[in-house]
Amino acid sequence: MPILASLPGLNLLSSLPSNPPQNDTTSSTPSPSPPIPIPKYPPPRSRNPKTNVPRSNPALSIPHRRSNYRKPVQKGVISTDGDRCVIVGENGVSYKLPGAPFEFQYSYSETPNAEPIAIREPAYLPFAPPTMPRPWTGKAPLKKSKKNIPLFDSFNPPPPGKKGVKHVEKPGPFPFGKYPKEGKTREEILGEPLKKWEIKMLVKPLLSDNRQVNLGRDGLTHNMLDLIHTHWKRRRVCKIKCKGVPTVDMDNVCRHIEEKTGGKIIHRVGGVVYLFRGRNYNYRTRPQYPVMLWKPATPVYPKLIQEAPEGLTKAEADEFRKKGKSLLPICTLAKNGMYASLVKDVRDAFEECPLVKIDCKGLQPSDYKKIGAKLKELVPCVLLSFDDEQILMWRGRDWKSMYGDTSSNLVPVKAEILSGIDNSAKSSDDSGTPDSQRVVSSPKMMSLWRRAIESNKALLLEELALGPDAVLDKVEEFEGMSLAIEHSCEALVLSSEDGSSSSSSAEFKGGSYSEDENDIYSSDDIIDDEYYDDNSFEEVDPSIPLGLLPVDNIAERLRRESK
Repeated sequence: MPILASLPGLNLLSSLPSNPPQNDTTSSTPSPSPPIPIPKYPPPRSRNPKTNVPRSNPALSIPHRRSNYRKPVQKGVISTDGDRCVIVGENGVSYKLPGAPFEFQYSYSETPNAEPIAIREPAYLPFAPPTMPRPWTGKAPLKKSKKNIPLFDSFNPPPPGKKGVKHVEKPGPFPFGKYPKEGKTREEILGEPLKKWEIKMLVKPLLSDNRQVNLGRDGLTHNMLDLIHTHWKRRRVCKIKCKGVPTVDMDNVCRHIEEKTGGKIIHRVGGVVYLFRGRNYNYRTRPQYPVMLWKPATPVYPKLIQEAPEGLTKAEADEFRKKGKSLLPICTLAKNGMYASLVKDVRDAFEECPLVKIDCKGLQPSDYKKIGAKLKELVPCVLLSFDDEQILMWRGRDWKSMYGDTSSNLVPVKAEILSGIDNSAKSSDDSGTPDSQRVVSSPKMMSLWRRAIESNKALLLEELALGPDAVLDKVEEFEGMSLAIEHSCEALVLSSEDGSSSSSSAEFKGGSYSEDENDIYSSDDIIDDEYYDDNSFEEVDPSIPLGLLPVDNIAERLRRESK
């Protein structure tokens, strides 16, 4: 430090110069370039491009389904495109194409019976235009192939075991000596009705097969028609499994399936339907339908729930809705379940209570609203509410019991039969004192009593003041008479030419073999369905009266020989 302080012109405490010296550019060396060049990225693209992309098809510019587009419509043609038009009628929105066998719809079985009041999208046909040019792909179109690929012909299928060809079932079945023939009408294609053994032969292999057509909440849609014919290409029977809303009215679904496809339902178990294509079906001459390119928006229909429903004032309807909140539901509907017995359950519930509630928790709002619309027509009933995912219904003022008039002469004069809860609060006199001889019964029980008495399964005692011994005598007398009727039969005697009588055939009446045995049960307990059939496919042999079995003849012969 002393040495540095002794140097001339050096001040250790001096500050930096206010103006730093300028760099000499001539003497400075350039900075070296980096070893890796810095990449140059393009500028970021804008998220909202303003370029207008031309759209050739106006159907691509339809508004969103959740938009507020509403256009009121009336019955008739609402849009035309040459020979093709969009029609609004009793079956909702339908599409008419030239040469089509019927008016096309998105859903044939689940369209409401009410006419739509508005549409949620412009009226465009959901089909491809009749002439569509080939879009430009950057390459010239390929030349036409020189190979002649034959069309699939069901009358001339590929030989079995051919390499690369799946199994194809031949037309039929046919009796010995008969062959398939071309048919144009539905009756010609179906041919002769199938016998029971033929139905069993066709259905039994498909009972455990999962190759099927699934029919859901939209019911029988337009594109399912082509799908069913695709199944018929290789198999004689198409298996259709129905779930959800359409199963409320399976007869309606089966009717539309037969009408639109031309097939025949040969067997049905619950929601599973087996559709036969016909003995003379040919895939080459099948009806070909255009495919829908998108699902049309559902039109706007009138509201199902009214503030003052038919037959009620607003105050009465509000009172019913208030009582319905504390009412227990008769059942809970599962998602994609089988609702074939729902109409019968609601009708039976109306026999006991004027209000019925169904729990629909877990279902989509559109599903239980469709179910309510179906029940309104099939039961019939009046819809009151869809609150809390539950359907509340009222049986209406014009409701009539399924079992007819409950008053009958079969009951004692001093006993009064009451039906329903409407008459349960009424008294026999003005004072309102209870009657000890009053009997409370449902109309169904009255119907069962009446049928049991008519079929000699029960006895009506006209005298009320009977002692225990007199009642026991009546019971023993009736028991002996019923046993005599049960074990008796009327023989039909056929006389031969030589005058000898033969009793080989007999008509057995009464007892356990009588046709009226099951009359005591309500006919509503058995589903009246023309498409219903049991799972066994076996023909049940009629019961044989006593004494006509071969073992009875052998026993009679041995008895004579022993004497």
